[in-house]
Amino acid sequence: MNSITEPARGARGRTRTRLNRSQIAGFWGAWAGWTLDGMDSFIYALVLTPALTELLPRSGYAPTAGHVGLAGSILFALFLVGWGLSFIWGPLADRFGRTRVLAGTIFMFAVFTGLAATAQNVWELGFYRFLAGVGIGGEWALAGTYVAESWPEDRRKMGAGYLQTGYYAGFFLAAALNYTIGVHYGWRAMFLTGAVPVVVAILVLLRVKEPEKWQKVDARVVRSRPLREIFAPAYRRRTWAASILLTIAIIGLWAGAVYEPSAVIQLATKAGASKPDAIRTASIATGLLSVATILGCLALPPLAERIGRRWTLAIYFVGMAVSIVGSFGWAYYLPNGLAPFIAWLVVLGFFGGNFALFSLWLPEQFETRVRATAFAFCTSFGRFVGAGVNFLLGAAVLNMHTLGVPVALTAIAFVVGLFVIPFAPETKGEVLPE
Repeated sequence: MNSITEPARGARGRTRTRLNRSQIAGFWGAWAGWTLDGMDSFIYALVLTPALTELLPRSGYAPTAGHVGLAGSILFALFLVGWGLSFIWGPLADRFGRTRVLAGTIFMFAVFTGLAATAQNVWELGFYRFLAGVGIGGEWALAGTYVAESWPEDRRKMGAGYLQTGYYAGFFLAAALNYTIGVHYGWRAMFLTGAVPVVVAILVLLRVKEPEKWQKVDARVVRSRPLREIFAPAYRRRTWAASILLTIAIIGLWAGAVYEPSAVIQLATKAGASKPDAIRTASIATGLLSVATILGCLALPPLAERIGRRWTLAIYFVGMAVSIVGSFGWAYYLPNGLAPFIAWLVVLGFFGGNFALFSLWLPEQFETRVRATAFAFCTSFGRFVGAGVNFLLGAAVLNMHTLGVPVALTAIAFVVGLFVIPFAPETKGEVLPE
C-alpha cells in the first residue's frame, strides 16, 4: 500500500493516505458497476405495470390489477432467487480474484437485462430476470470487498458510504430514463438500456488491478472450502447475525422500493392525473427517494465511527420502521395522500441508506481469505428469504385488495432486527483483518 500522505482539512491537522491511480480507477469501476446494478434492478419496478399489461394476455391471463400485482410479485420472487444463487460468486472471487469475477457479474446481468426486452410472455420475462438476478446479486459483494481491501485503512469507511451511493444513483438514473425513454418508447426500450453495463465489465477487466491484500493471501495460503469455514466456530455467530440483519434490510428495501412506483401511480391517478403524467410523477418520486438515500449513505459512516456500528444500525432500522408505516400505512390512505406519501418517501429513502453500513461492517468481520465468500453468502441468504416474503406480500395485496397495509406490515421486521443487532460484533476502531 502506498504510504504517501497529505494534510487533511480541519484544525487538527490529521493526515490521510493519498489514493493512487489504481485505487481511484478501481473505485470508479466498482461504483459504476454498482450504479448500473441499481439501475437494472429498479428498471423492473418502474416498468412492472406496462410490461405485464402487455405480456399477461399473451400468456393466457387477463391484465387485471390483481393479476398484475400477483404476477409481478412472482416474477420478482424469481429475481430474488437468482440474487440468492449469486453466493456462488464469493468462493470464485476468493479463489480467482476480485476484479475478474466482478467483471463477470456485470457482464451477466447486463446481457440478460437486455434480453428481457425481447420477452414475448411472462415466462420468458421471468427466465431472463432470474438469470439477470444471479449476476446482479454478486456485484455488491465483490464491489464492497474490493473497495474495503484496496482503499487505505483511514479512507475505506467513507469509501463504503461512497460506494453504496452508486446503487441509489442507479435508482435515480432509472427514474430519469423512465421519465424520458420509458414514457416515449415503452418498457422494452428501458430493458435495452440495461445492456450498457457490458462496456463497464470490459473496462473493469482490462484496467482494474487486484487488491494487494488478496494478492498477498493468494501467494501464501491455499484456500479451500471458504463456505465451510464461515460456519466454523470462529465465524458462525457473526455469519448468521449478519445474514439475518441483511435479510431484514432486504425485506424493507424491496417492500418499499418495488411498490413505490405503483403506489405513486395509483395516488396520482386518483388525484386526476393522466397515465403519462402519473408515470412522470412516479419517476420524480423515485428520484427524490434516490437522492434521500444517497444522503443517508453519506451520513452513515461518520455516525458509525462516532457511536458504533450497532447503534447506527439500530437508528436506521427504527427510521425504516416509522417511515414505512407513515408512507404505506398512513399517507397512502389519505383522501389527498400523494404529497404526504412522497414526503414520507424522502424519510424512507434516507434511512434506506442502512445498506452502506453492511458495505463497511461486513468486511471488518472476516479475514481476507474468506471475505468475499462471507459477503456473498450473507447478502444471498437474505434474498432467498426476501423472495418468499415478496411472494407472500403479492398474495396479501391480491387478497386484501389494497397495497398499503401489506407493505406497512413489513415494518415489523425492523423491530425484530433491533433484538438481533446485539448478537453482531462491534468493530468500531478496529482495522480490516488480514
